[in-house]
Amino acid sequence: MLKKNHFLILLLITTVACSVVPFSNRKRINIVPDEMMLNMSFTNYNDFLSQNPPLPLTNSNVKMVKDVGNKLSAAVVSFMNQKGMASEIKGFNWDFNLVNNKEVNAWCMPGGKVVIYTGLLPISKDADGLAVVMGHEIAHAVAKHGSERMSQQLLIQLGGMSLSAALENKPEATKNIFLTVFGVGSTLGTLAYSREHEYEADKLGLFFMAMAGYDPNKAVSFWERMSQMGGSSVPEFLSTHPSDTKRIAEMRKNLPEALKYYKK
Repeated sequence: MLKKNHFLILLLITTVACSVVPFSNRKRINIVPDEMMLNMSFTNYNDFLSQNPPLPLTNSNVKMVKDVGNKLSAAVVSFMNQKGMASEIKGFNWDFNLVNNKEVNAWCMPGGKVVIYTGLLPISKDADGLAVVMGHEIAHAVAKHGSERMSQQLLIQLGGMSLSAALENKPEATKNIFLTVFGVGSTLGTLAYSREHEYEADKLGLFFMAMAGYDPNKAVSFWERMSQMGGSSVPEFLSTHPSDTKRIAEMRKNLPEALKYYKK
């Protein structure tokens, strides 16, 4: 009976909640209202920063994170407006912070709330490398991959319960799903983005960094450095990502298109 109910719920969701991802035109299922996702994002983002105070502006790396973030967000807003897709980023309130954490990780919650962990900096090395990561994470938010994952988990874990009902009846479980979807906390990566989402974010991230004036060719060398970590030291950031070889090959295929947007 449970499987039958899940099938009926999935059929209903597929019928009424299907939309298209900007740029890729892939069909997505999203039963989570944007406004509710933004509210959850801003609340949980502030909670995270209260427990993990961001490094101060006097830190040169913080200045780099904010500078790269501001250039990327300006490029995204400009491009989305030009393409008549401003509604896709309605309600975004961009913010970029660096926290002292040795994990190799970064994430972007809905609404443009971006956090970089200091453990990533030795691998990103410079502003171009940082733009690779931040462009990728921002792409997840613009494509609303997190909302897709949240929708899937509401179906799988909470039987297709709406977000409002889940927040009311199972607030702790709902919060845990949200944080895990976006790679925040001790269960980091457990519900990480699918490979399909990762390829989309890689491609859009290349475009966004090029629009912001960062060399998209640097994405290949960044992921080569990430791949060299290997073995038991593979960071959570890579937990369900495509294999390095396939990812880099796909990036090389997308570089000519990304370079069309690149202006130093």
